[in-house]
Amino acid sequence: MSPLFSIKPEAIAFVDASDKQSILEQLSDVFARSWGLDAGQVLEQLDEREKLGSTGFGRGVAIPHARFPGVTRPVAALLKLRHPADFASADGLPVDLVIGLLSPENSGATHLHALAAISRLMRDERVHEALSDAPDEEALYGLLTNATDRDAA
Repeated sequence: MSPLFSIKPEAIAFVDASDKQSILEQLSDVFARSWGLDAGQVLEQLDEREKLGSTGFGRGVAIPHARFPGVTRPVAALLKLRHPADFASADGLPVDLVIGLLSPENSGATHLHALAAISRLMRDERVHEALSDAPDEEALYGLLTNATDRDAA
């Protein structure tokens, strides 16, 4: 597991979402269910961040993120969309992988380092392709944890 952020099997889901707002709502629900957070508050923070500009990373990936009161270290959630959906990404491509990140409210550099680690993972073509091809949540979790362990070494 990455020393920069935590993820657990319950924080990974395959979902149907038709647009950016639906993606953010489902991501908020996964954060709430897996990390014991308030889904409405998570959605509010993610929406606020999206107002600054899309977190659509490109190449079919979005990395919605925010600083959030109540978390003690960066935590992540991963959605794999059953069908790509528009996320207003810089490259104009729809997304099918969404990795959310919530960091402590006053985390500063910690948040940026976790975000950079996720970004590096998604730029790795082998990791990106393996995540895109994963058949279920268990495979996604295994791939993500193996990739973050490899990066940490």
